[in-house]
This record gives sequence, C-alpha cells and structure tokens, in this order.
Amino acid sequence: MKNITDSFLCLSYWPSAGSFGFDTDILATNLINLSVVLGVLIFFGKGVLSDLLDNRKQRILRTIRNSEELREGAVEQLEKARARLRKVETEADRFRVNGYSEIEREKLNLINSIYTTLEQLENYKNETIHFEQQRAINQVQQRVLQQALQGALGTLNSCLNNELHLRTIGAHIGMFGAMKEKNN
Repeated sequence: MKNITDSFLCLSYWPSAGSFGFDTDILATNLINLSVVLGVLIFFGKGVLSDLLDNRKQRILRTIRNSEELREGAVEQLEKARARLRKVETEADRFRVNGYSEIEREKLNLINSIYTTLEQLENYKNETIHFEQQRAINQVQQRVLQQALQGALGTLNSCLNNELHLRTIGAHIGMFGAMKEKNN
C-alpha cells in the first residue's frame, strides 16, 4: 500500500511524455504540500493570529500596568507603615525613658517615705521608753514613799502616847486658829 502523500500531485515534476501522473518522491512531495499548507495558513490565519497576539499583548500590558499600580500602592503602604513604625518606636522610647525616670522618682519617694516612717517609729519608741521609764520611776517613788510613810507611822505610833498625842493636836489647832485670825 502506498503512502497517502504519494497520492498528492507534485507540481514541480512533470513527466516528459506530457501526461498526468503520480510522483513517488516522498520528500519533494512533502515539501511542496507543506509549503502550500503553510501559505494557505499564513494567508488566512495571519489576521486571526495577529488578533490573538494583539489580545495577548494587551492582556500582558494590562497585567504589567496593574502590577505596577499594585507595586506602587504596596510601596506607598510600606512607606506609611515604616513612618508609623518610626513614630511608634520614638513614642516607645519616650515612654521607656519616662517610665524609667518615673520608676526612679517613685523609688526615691518610697525610700524617703520609709526613712520618714522609720524616724517616726524611732521617735515613738523613744517616747514609749521614756514614758515607761517615768512610769517605773513613779511606781518606785510611790512604793518608797508608802514604805517611808508606813515606817514613819510605825515610828510615830510606837513613840507617841496619849499625852503627847493630845498636845500635838492642841498645837495644831492653835496654829490653825492663828492662821484663821490672820486671814480675817
């Protein structure tokens, strides 16, 4: 069975007898057929291919333009974000510095308050000690005074008899009477 390409006419080869026939040279026939097909495709497909390529070119250009716009928007947003970041970092540094100084100030205030409280406690302690000392001294004095009075009363009771007792009372009454006349 012969190849299908053998059935095409070969236009470049004419038999010498002037008759019409089939060309059995496969390579020459294929080239001619290909050139005819390509010519027809180029002639008729030129417009379609050109339109397809133009549409593709327009889509690519549109995509590039959109990408450029998106890139510009992204760059703008990036710059805004960087500016905001710088602002936030500056504010954070300011808060950090203010925070440290506030902490130091509070620390000094707390230390001063503690020293003041300690001084007050020391003063209260000293006052309490002084008060307790005075109380102890007063108690000792009262006890000594009581013992002295009891001793004096004991001595007086043992030394006094009724007659001496009456004379002492009389002398005191006389002194009160003289004082009374003097005041009038």
